[in-house]
Amino acid sequence: MRIRATVAAVSAVTGALALTGLAVPAAQAADSGTPYTLDVSFSNFKIASSVKVGTGAVSTKVSYTLTHGSDVDPTASDFFTDAILYRGSLDGSDDTSDGFSGDFATCTVTSATTANCTGTIDIEPADNNLPNADAGTWKAAAEAIDFNGQDPNSNNLDFNKIGYKDQGDLGTTKLLRLAKLTANASPEPVKKGRTITVTGKLTRANWETLKYAGYSGQSVKLQFRKKGSSTYTTVKTIKSSSTGALSTTVTASADGYYRYSFAGTATTSSVNATGDYIDVQ
Repeated sequence: MRIRATVAAVSAVTGALALTGLAVPAAQAADSGTPYTLDVSFSNFKIASSVKVGTGAVSTKVSYTLTHGSDVDPTASDFFTDAILYRGSLDGSDDTSDGFSGDFATCTVTSATTANCTGTIDIEPADNNLPNADAGTWKAAAEAIDFNGQDPNSNNLDFNKIGYKDQGDLGTTKLLRLAKLTANASPEPVKKGRTITVTGKLTRANWETLKYAGYSGQSVKLQFRKKGSSTYTTVKTIKSSSTGALSTTVTASADGYYRYSFAGTATTSSVNATGDYIDVQ
């Protein structure tokens, strides 16, 4: 749950504080004070190079080093930190920063001023209205908030005593539209020297409709693995139709498995179809 948008621990209050996105009572917002800049920084951010996103929710693990001042205790029950994926600017000045976060990170102290933190980032197309156009590279950030002994559930928080810090451009990952691929070789069994037709379909997730649709005009490899072998070799490359359909023919030569293989694009994941066995007699 993103701190900038809402903190689970302060869910009992309403309204919003402009700087941090924390909830505050509307009647007290004018004189609740302003959080100070928390003495923390983030480094060694690690995340998967890409995340395959279908039509449902997926999560990816993150880790980072939190460096902090002597007055900050990252293991305190009223200290929270998490990671964020965003596009555009982190402060939202270009209206493209709406992003994703996940569970609050768990931090393990490694020295008097450092801790290793691990958490997740959750990507949910249905809940976050993720446009297909946003497939591609996203930036990573981290943030932390310290209530300094105040009850986060209180309706009378003194925001002058709350520290907050976020830091962007810690890394990148690609959110890729998940691709699916099928293959079916027929007839089977087939006599040696006869023609085999291999059909299939290449589809990818549409984040806006939450369905899978044909991916047209893509280069897809037909591959063969001989019975007893563990290696596929490319037989030919064909293009998917306007509906994502695939169809080509080969000459039956030996028992084995045929599959289609798609290398992926800058916005769509790679995928291999499950091999379909052909018995050549």
